[in-house]
Amino acid sequence: MPRYLLALTVVALALSAAGALAQEALIPRPARIEAGHGSFALSRNVRIVAPADGRAQEIAAFLRDGVREQSGIALRPGAAANRPHIELRTDPSIQGEEAYRLTVTPRRVVIAASGDRGLFWGAQTLVQLLPSGHRAKVSIPAMRIDDAPRYAWRGVMLDAARHFIPVPLVKQQIDLLSRYKLNVLHWHLTDDQGWRIEIRKYPRLTSVGAWRTELDGSRSGGFYTQQDVRDVVEYARRRNVMIVPEIEMPGHASAAIAAYPWLSCPKQPIAVPATWGVFSDIYCAGDEATFAFLHDVLDEVAQLFPAPYIHVGGDEVPRQQWNGSASSQRRMREEHLADAEGLQSWFVQRIQRDLAARGKTLVGWDEILEGGADRNAVVEMWRGQAEAAKAIANGNRLIVAGPFYLDTPIEDLTLQDVYRIDPFAAPAFAGHQDQVLGAEAPLWSERVTPRNLEAMLYPRTLALAERLWNPDARDYADFQRRVRAQYPWLGEHGIAYGPEDRNLVDYKLQFNPQQHRWRVRAARGFDDIELHYTLDGKDPAAQSPATGDVLDLYTPATIRIAPYRGGVPYLPSQVFQSVDNKALGKPVSYATAPDPHYAGTATQLVDGIIGDDDYNDGLWVGWRGNDMTATIDLQRPMSLHTIQVRFLQQSGSWALLPRHVTFMASDDGKAWRTLQSTPIAVDPQDLRAIVRTVRFDTAAPVTTRYLRVTAQNYGALPAGHEGAGKPAYLFTDEIRVQ
Repeated sequence: MPRYLLALTVVALALSAAGALAQEALIPRPARIEAGHGSFALSRNVRIVAPADGRAQEIAAFLRDGVREQSGIALRPGAAANRPHIELRTDPSIQGEEAYRLTVTPRRVVIAASGDRGLFWGAQTLVQLLPSGHRAKVSIPAMRIDDAPRYAWRGVMLDAARHFIPVPLVKQQIDLLSRYKLNVLHWHLTDDQGWRIEIRKYPRLTSVGAWRTELDGSRSGGFYTQQDVRDVVEYARRRNVMIVPEIEMPGHASAAIAAYPWLSCPKQPIAVPATWGVFSDIYCAGDEATFAFLHDVLDEVAQLFPAPYIHVGGDEVPRQQWNGSASSQRRMREEHLADAEGLQSWFVQRIQRDLAARGKTLVGWDEILEGGADRNAVVEMWRGQAEAAKAIANGNRLIVAGPFYLDTPIEDLTLQDVYRIDPFAAPAFAGHQDQVLGAEAPLWSERVTPRNLEAMLYPRTLALAERLWNPDARDYADFQRRVRAQYPWLGEHGIAYGPEDRNLVDYKLQFNPQQHRWRVRAARGFDDIELHYTLDGKDPAAQSPATGDVLDLYTPATIRIAPYRGGVPYLPSQVFQSVDNKALGKPVSYATAPDPHYAGTATQLVDGIIGDDDYNDGLWVGWRGNDMTATIDLQRPMSLHTIQVRFLQQSGSWALLPRHVTFMASDDGKAWRTLQSTPIAVDPQDLRAIVRTVRFDTAAPVTTRYLRVTAQNYGALPAGHEGAGKPAYLFTDEIRVQ
C-alpha cells in the first residue's frame, strides 16, 4: 500500500474511533441507540439547515457554536442542496415535547422532534457526540437515536441565600445542567441569612437584608439586580432550562425582617443572622401589612420569571411568635382555625390564591401539607415517604428531593449511591405516576461557597441526570466509565468537579500529650490536591507553604489550611485554633460519662483545641440530660489567674446552654472550695448557634492542684419547643486554665 494511502487509512480509523468513543460517553444514556453503517464527515463544508421560526434558528446557532467550541469547525447556515448537511426538522409523529430522533448517515445528520424542546436536546446530544480537540474533520459514526425523558421535572436547587453565588457561576451551572439535559434550576433566593433579589418597592431588602456581619467581624453578601435576573433567565431559556424562584415564607424570613422589622409580630429590630439553623423570626400572619408586602414582592418576582411556578418554601416554621401575637390570635378566631398549624395552612393557601390570580402555581416543601393543603399546589418532598403518601392522597403533584441532598458529604452520598437511588420505588407511588413530576437535587449552602460548589455538584449531578432521564439504565460500571470520559471535557472548561466517593479533604487535629504536639492529618479525595497553609491568620494562597498529609506544630497557633488543584482553590480555608493551657494534656475524670456519640478522647477538654459552632466537628464533648462534672488533676500545685470554659447552644438540635456553672479548687481532691458560681439565662426559643464563654478571673493568684467545673444541664426541653419533654444536650469543648 502506498504510504499516503496508509496515512489516510490511519487518520480515518482514528477519526472513526474518536467518534465511537464519544458515542459511548453520552450522559444521560439515550433510551435507544441503533448503530448504522459508515460515518458522517463533519467539516467546514457542512451546512446547518433549520426551520425559519425564531426558536429553531436559535437552536441552530447554539449547535453551530457548540460544534465550533468542541471541534474548532465553523459550520455555515444556508441551503444544503446536495451537500452534506445537518438538518433540524419538525416531525409531529414524534411523541413527547422533549423527545427527539437523531439520525446520522454518511450524507447527513437529521435532528427531528415535534417541538423546540426536543430539537434542542437532540442538538445537545450531537455536541456530546463530538470528540474534544480542534481538527479539520470529525467522523461521526452512523447511528439512530430515539430518545425521550422519563420525568418532566429534572432539576438542581442552588441556595444563593446562605452564600451568594455570582452571576457567572450561576450561568456556568446552567450550561452544565443543559449539557446533561437537566431542565429546571430552582433558585433559592431568600432565607434567614440573606435576601438576594432586588425588589424596587422595598430597597432595604437588598441594602440591609443582603448583607451580614460574620462571626469574625467581616461583612459578606450580595444580591442580583433585576437586570441580572432577566439576563440569567434569558440565558437559561436559550438552553432549555426553566428557572423557578424561591421566596421563603412564612419562616426563614430573618433577612427581610432585619430590613423591615414591622413584618414580624414583635416588630423588634434584628440583625441578619450569620449562623445557621431555624430562627423564630417569621412573617406575622395576623397583619394585613404582611400580605400587602408579600403581594408587592410576588408582583415583581412574577414579572421577572416567566416560569409557571413560584416556590414559597413553607418549611421549618417555628410558630411561637404567632402564639404570642394578639393579631395572629385574632386572625385564628376570625378564620375559625384550631391552632397555629391551621394558621400556617391558611397563610400558604392565601398566598396560593395570590399566585393563581397571576397564572402561577405554588410550589412548597412538604410542610405545606401540615394543617391541610390545596390539591393544586405542587409539593416538594424532603422528609420521607409518609409525606409523599399524604400528598398523593390529597391529589397533589410531587417533586422528590429528599434522597438527593448534594450538600451531604460526598463519602456519605457517593456517585454510585445517587445512581442507585430509585426515589419512586416506594409503595406510596404505585399507581400514581401521573402525580409525579420528577425530582431535583438541592445544594444547601451552609457549608457550600463558590469555591466548593462545583465539587459538591459534579459528578454526582450526572447520576441524577441519568436517573431521571433514563431510569432503565442500571449498569453502574458502564455509567462510571461514561462519567470518567467526561472528566477531560469538564477540566478543559474549568469545572472544579469533586471525587466520586471521597470528600475533597477530611482533616483531623489532635493533641499528643506525650510529645506535647498538635498534629493535623489530612485525607485527600484527589492525589493531586495540594494543601497550602498559613499561621498568620491570613487565607492561604497557592504561594503559601505547602504540607503533605501531616502537619505537626509544637506551639499553639491558628492554622488556616486550604486545598488547591491545578492552582485553583477547591474549598474555603479550614481554621484550626490551638491555645496555651496550663491544664494541657492533664488527666480529666467525669462524675457522669458523656454521651457515647460525643465522648471524645480522654483529654479532649484539655487538649488546647477550640471548636467552632458545630457540635459534630469532633471537638465538642456532650451530655444528654446529665450535668457535666469534670475534674482536672494538674499533677502538682499550680498558680492560676483564669479559668474559662465554652458552651454551645443549637436549640434546633436540642443543645442548650447550662443553667449554672461552678468553678471549684482542691489541694487534695477531697476538700473542695468554691471559686465562683455563675447562673446563666437560657432562652430555649433562641434558635441561633451560640457559643458562650464562662470565666473565672482573679487578680490574686489561686494555687491549687485539682480543679472542678460543674455545669448544670438545662433538663427537659420546655413546652413550645419541638422536642418538648425530651432531655437537652450540653456541649463544651475546652477548659482553659491560665
